[in-house]
Amino acid sequence: MRGLVLLCLFGMGMSYNWNPTVPTNNQPNQDNDQNNPAEPNLCLSDASACGCCLMEKQLYRMEQLFNLTMGGLQNSLVQAQTALNKVRTSRSAFSVALDGPFPYGPYSNDLVLVYRIILLNLGEGYNSGSGVFTAPRSGVYSLALTVYSKPSDSLNTACAILQVNGEQIGSASESSPQDREDSASIAIAARLSAGDQVSVRLPAGCALADDFSHYNTFTGCLLYSTD
Repeated sequence: MRGLVLLCLFGMGMSYNWNPTVPTNNQPNQDNDQNNPAEPNLCLSDASACGCCLMEKQLYRMEQLFNLTMGGLQNSLVQAQTALNKVRTSRSAFSVALDGPFPYGPYSNDLVLVYRIILLNLGEGYNSGSGVFTAPRSGVYSLALTVYSKPSDSLNTACAILQVNGEQIGSASESSPQDREDSASIAIAARLSAGDQVSVRLPAGCALADDFSHYNTFTGCLLYSTD
């Protein structure tokens, strides 16, 4: 770096005329003599001193420009590191499944399903005790739900409701009397605010079943933040 600076200085130095033109007029500069009687003009009396002075000025300018550039780079680096840390701390994703092999439902009342098999819980947003995912920050989230059942009664349906703060935003439902296995899936992109609670509700009369194959899953992840 120092060598590059010296080469730049040398190149700029070559563009200057270090031998200033000395006036042929032998008459002294009366105004200059009156203002600075004890200080002769160095550029007129000593060409080498004049060259050093100009070089020193250019070196000072380059130093100022270098410091300014370095300051800008440091600020950009700090901003990039801050943005990267923000992305790292905001990562949020979960994927959970119902445990088996016993059936879920049908029940006489609605209830929130508690998925106890945790496949992924990045950011610890999902609570396996309550079955609720709490959005850590505002943003757009991808939410997916899959239901599966082997109904023992043709009137039962494999169904579940995806809800945010108790309000339905989607549902998965399937009932076919022609077979003994029902399955359905949905995927939704939803805008959530920090603190919103996402859960799956099993409506009355609906039934789900699983063995240990994780047929019934609840998944979500933060696509991008909006705060």
